[in-house]
Amino acid sequence: MPDRTSYPAGAFSWAELATSDPEAAKAFYATVLGWSYDDQPLPGGGTYSMAQIRGRSAASIFAGDPQQGPPHWNAYVTVASVEDAAARAAALGATVLAPPFHVMDAGRMTVLRDPSGVVVSLWEPARIIGAEVVNEHGAMTWNELATRDPEAAIGFWTELLGWRFDRIEQAPMPMWSITLDGRGNGTLREMGAETPAEAPPHVLTYFAVDDMATAVTAAEAGGAIRLAGPQVVPAGTFAVLADAQGAPFALFEGELDD
Repeated sequence: MPDRTSYPAGAFSWAELATSDPEAAKAFYATVLGWSYDDQPLPGGGTYSMAQIRGRSAASIFAGDPQQGPPHWNAYVTVASVEDAAARAAALGATVLAPPFHVMDAGRMTVLRDPSGVVVSLWEPARIIGAEVVNEHGAMTWNELATRDPEAAIGFWTELLGWRFDRIEQAPMPMWSITLDGRGNGTLREMGAETPAEAPPHVLTYFAVDDMATAVTAAEAGGAIRLAGPQVVPAGTFAVLADAQGAPFALFEGELDD
């Protein structure tokens, strides 16, 4: 089943949009992915909008700080202890951008930049586990690390979280599958000449859709720009877009393990 009540340490578990126009973004993703919202006030002002599918949390949207970059999706990975993970990450060469801190009673988190330049948030759950639904229309279904230094990324995440990387020989560019305890946990892609030089290393979040053509048409009608695809791959069909505020994301139509 796509419903989740917990995540193992090392698994991607949450996607969070930091954007310049939360209300416009909420309307956009409601149309494209079918989200409804539970708006939660933030201490000090502002709103954290929990995107929901069937009443279950799927992702979130909030007003990002322009000083922390243009609109983008943040990827979260569950860990048993953010203190231990942050200390270990620093010892392995990562930059801890935000030391471990409480997110009210939801959990604890830290933000780091790995030695290859990819920024990832680590999450120690309390009241909030992360996404309560995955791998169905509108829900997070995959995450892809994109970096110009795959060797550094592979060494770091293998040591920090025990991820296993296997080269995907049939891929048209250098790419590796990521597995955690034998289960799929994303991919790693080397950023090559096909990637704009100004694009930073990042995690690209994929959301499942029932019909790619319908979803892409709705996204473009809502102001999104198509960056790649739709492209057929062995597992299904994907497309990469930037929403109307400029945040890149991906859509996927196909079958993945629940």
